[in-house]
Amino acid sequence: MIFNSAAIKQKKLFIALLLLMLIVCSVYALTAGNYAISLKKIGEILLFKFFGRKSDTITKMDEIVFWTIRFPRVLNAMFIGFALSAAGTAYQGCFRNPLVEPFILGASSGAAFGAAVGIVFNTFFLSISASAFIFSLAAVAISYLLARNKNGVPVVALILSGVIVGSIFSAFVSLIKYVSEDTQLREITFWMMGGLYYSTWNDIRLNAPIISAGFFLIWILSWKLNLLSLGDRDAQSLGIHPERYKFIFIVLATLLTSVSVSGAGIIAWIGLMMPHAARLLMGPDNRFVVPVSAILGALYLILCDTAARTITTAEVPVGIITSIAGAPFLLFLLRSNRKELLK
Repeated sequence: MIFNSAAIKQKKLFIALLLLMLIVCSVYALTAGNYAISLKKIGEILLFKFFGRKSDTITKMDEIVFWTIRFPRVLNAMFIGFALSAAGTAYQGCFRNPLVEPFILGASSGAAFGAAVGIVFNTFFLSISASAFIFSLAAVAISYLLARNKNGVPVVALILSGVIVGSIFSAFVSLIKYVSEDTQLREITFWMMGGLYYSTWNDIRLNAPIISAGFFLIWILSWKLNLLSLGDRDAQSLGIHPERYKFIFIVLATLLTSVSVSGAGIIAWIGLMMPHAARLLMGPDNRFVVPVSAILGALYLILCDTAARTITTAEVPVGIITSIAGAPFLLFLLRSNRKELLK
């Protein structure tokens, strides 16, 4: 493969511009809302929190809205957008299928079942998030074990087993909905729509290290993802063990997906759409697709979450916004760049 140094510099510059856009949109998200906070007040609150410099212009409400509610929410949106997009890129590269997304192996259905169990039988579980995380991992593990045979894990069998396991967990969720009380039913339905309204600093402390580690491992190994995208036979001839690295990427992508879903519910389209957008912008090289996809995912989720809490007086679940905005965008990509999209 011949690398054009000028093209690589252009791609790095583009990534830097995307990071700048992410910072600008994050700052806007921190100021936007029914309770507006100026940039000056944000700076004064940060100085107070990090250096102890108290300003007389800061009210208790300013501090609560920015530091306790809005700041962790924007950070959580950023990390979850990173995670879902990176997971989608890893899955699509492993399976050589542009229609694969992070929930293909049943992670979302397993998490929904775990959340429903945690809501209805709350005395037996530490938290709804922990229950959703455990069952999300369990669903993917079951899918993997069902597809495995003595020759490895065929991609088609893995996808089909994911569909089967997802359907079974979805049926269990419907059963729990049927026997649950009205308040529990509303809570289950609301959780499944996806939302960042309960984001706290504890979520950031728990999720950020896992998501950061998973993302950087996928990025470091992205050149091997390039080889897997060539097919098992070509990848093996180039010196890597396809089944071993597929397993590694599936584990990393599943971990990112499970952490994201357990903390924010089911937020669709990001993991399917952003890898496509990144490939159209950067080409097929996953060394650049992985970071660009992650930044685009963070940017997209921050904007959608900001819209979800500002377009009406009552907050709209962000999963609805990502679906409404995502479906037409993917249709546009498909119609305008069909050949590139289906590579």
